[in-house]
Amino acid sequence: MPDAFVDDDIEKVARCMKALAHPLRLKILVALSDQEMSVQDLVERVGTTQSNVSQHLTIMRDKNILSSRREANQVFYRVGDCKVLELVALTKSIFCTP
Repeated sequence: MPDAFVDDDIEKVARCMKALAHPLRLKILVALSDQEMSVQDLVERVGTTQSNVSQHLTIMRDKNILSSRREANQVFYRVGDCKVLELVALTKSIFCTP
């Protein structure tokens, strides 16, 4: 690797990769890949309960994978950095090619 990793960086990267390592979280990221969405829209898109979606959104927001904003009584989520989507696409190309 070109840049040396210090222990703190390794721990931070591992925590973020762990946050991405769940099928529902990846499904949420794909849903958010081209647009901001409300929690309710995400519930409908990924097909699970609001409680479940909210738990996973909180995990990804806490790791700075997602950003959120509140509008009245709704919370809207978006991918915090498009490089996360590039990472997901790269991972897919490595592990999902025939």
